[in-house]
Amino acid sequence: MLERLWAGWRTTYVQGFAPEGGHVQGPGESLFTRILASGLPDDETHIVHRGATTFVILNAYPYSPGHVLVLPYREVADLESLHADEQAELWTNVRDAVAAIKSAYAPQGLNVGINLGAPAGGSVSQHLHVHVLPRWSGDTNFTVVTANTKVLSEPLEATARRIRAAWPARGS
Repeated sequence: MLERLWAGWRTTYVQGFAPEGGHVQGPGESLFTRILASGLPDDETHIVHRGATTFVILNAYPYSPGHVLVLPYREVADLESLHADEQAELWTNVRDAVAAIKSAYAPQGLNVGINLGAPAGGSVSQHLHVHVLPRWSGDTNFTVVTANTKVLSEPLEATARRIRAAWPARGS
């Protein structure tokens, strides 16, 4: 029998940045584009780093504390659509996110990945984003399977402070 995982609790977050009328996603208005256009301060949107062409934001529903997304400001769906400066800064920020997470969390491992397209698992597939998240042996346990519950040891605000404090300094 096919089992289904339900994540209906994510709707509140996605719709929280929906334009008037509740339309969740359409051309030119990904969740990330709406967050950027919201005018809210980085502390409220959980943006932990801004570059010239890319930014880093906490995943609002992290797999583990420290889970960040690295993405261009410009909404593109595919790697080959990135401009050279966006591509270079994206990978620099992925590297810096890895360094910050290692410094802030001392994980046993990390996952770095991209889901290109909805069939590949991209939940906001129109706006390319790279997942960077710390991992520890045994960080998934029976609670997720038996109680439909994930225990995260830290609120997003604390995670944002830790990642910002650990972000590598770069000369101008």
